[in-house]
Amino acid sequence: MSVRIQLDKPHACFTNLDIITGKAIFSTVFEETISAIVVKLEGESRTRLAGDGMPGVDYIRAERAGTELEVHKLLYNVVSVFPSPDLQRASARNASYTLPPGQHEYPFRFKLPFNNDCAKTNSMLTNLNMVGMRMEMARNTEKHVKKTLPPSLSGFPGEAEIRYYVKVTVQRPSFFKENFRATADFKFFPIEPPRPPDSKKESYARRQHQFSPSIAQPSAKGRLFRKEKPFGIGSSIQLPGTSEDPPRISIDGRLPDPAIITCNEPLPLRILVSKQNSSPDTIFLRMLQIELIGYTSIRAHDFSRKETTSSIITSHSNLRIPLGNSQTITGKDMEVSRALWNTISLPNTVAPTFETCNLSRQYVLEVRVGLAYGSPGNIKPELTVQPLRMPVQVYSGIAPPEALLAAMAGRPATQAQPRPYNPPPFSHAPSRIPVHPAAAPPQNIPPSGIPPPDFGDDAPPSYEDAMADNVGPVAGGRRDYQQPDPPPGAPRFSADRKRESG
Repeated sequence: MSVRIQLDKPHACFTNLDIITGKAIFSTVFEETISAIVVKLEGESRTRLAGDGMPGVDYIRAERAGTELEVHKLLYNVVSVFPSPDLQRASARNASYTLPPGQHEYPFRFKLPFNNDCAKTNSMLTNLNMVGMRMEMARNTEKHVKKTLPPSLSGFPGEAEIRYYVKVTVQRPSFFKENFRATADFKFFPIEPPRPPDSKKESYARRQHQFSPSIAQPSAKGRLFRKEKPFGIGSSIQLPGTSEDPPRISIDGRLPDPAIITCNEPLPLRILVSKQNSSPDTIFLRMLQIELIGYTSIRAHDFSRKETTSSIITSHSNLRIPLGNSQTITGKDMEVSRALWNTISLPNTVAPTFETCNLSRQYVLEVRVGLAYGSPGNIKPELTVQPLRMPVQVYSGIAPPEALLAAMAGRPATQAQPRPYNPPPFSHAPSRIPVHPAAAPPQNIPPSGIPPPDFGDDAPPSYEDAMADNVGPVAGGRRDYQQPDPPPGAPRFSADRKRESG
């Protein structure tokens, strides 16, 4: 006897409001007595952390506990595909049914909701795991966050995982006969929150730098036959061959305000350089690197940890691109050509910003600009590399349906409580000037009609209130989203699946 799940779209990436359909296929070569066939749509967020070697941890407790496991059942929908409702009504309670040999197919259909609901679905059964021959029980937790369902997440083997799957269980009436189960994983990529209206404002990070005077090397002949004049009264203390006015520059990295970037799309970034003093030298772009740094906060009850990942968007070196010329006036912004990055999309492995009960992801965009000065035929050897760091929100790029936005626009606006941004720790000094809105022209008046509502930080939970049965799936294509497979031999949560009774 065997059972398996066959999804109609096995390789698709699903999002909120999508319909997942498929079949539970049960095959047997003999008659088989069963009590029910149940199909479940599940989503789990699992974290496991060890206490040893972590700063600020109670080591007495850590030695006793060893590791902490925290499990949140983000999604849990159940449908019984056998027996049918008519057969159930005609049968006695706790009845058994005998299926003839052959292959039996039972279709199922689920609609993905907006928000997680682990506060109602977490239980002792969801916290039970089998690790090899050892049973592991996660402690119950009352710390729940109701937010939009987070994306599928991997890349932290045995430490953190967000997994979505469809599971079928063939329940057998005998206590001594094991139930048969099968699962089919699928990728989930959430709908993005409603975007604020375009304000034409920008947020920016800024660094300033003063180039050092360059010292020209005198010729050998001049040094051999020239008599050095000693310094004294009336003599100049300026070294021969020095530049009187080396450039002082300002470098800006600018993004729309609020700073939102989109998965699988190029960055809406501007890089501006300006001279801050009167200098005849030309500024040259010598290198450019743009990197998206992700900070994943992992919590397992009393233990917590922050993991750092990074994605190089683009990297250029050995450039000789002039910014302006020797006649460029002081204070004029010289924009770096966007052709260096505006055709490069974010990698398809970047997950959108999210927060759930025991996992969250935040991002910082780091732009490293390498500049030098001189003339087209004589670029000075001094190179300064200035890092610009800007906290950003990464959106999925899957816009909510218009019917949903219209339903939400009619709701009374709620006052959102502002949240302070806690920047993640850096291994080197951050930008000296913090990110803040830049000066911008007056905001354009929005076109006639209903403006997009401002939902603040509580936007994701309000989706559920406005969602109705007649709101269909999101129109249009889905974004490409991939997560790395664990390396061979790495610990996996898939080996920890509980052996439940149904």
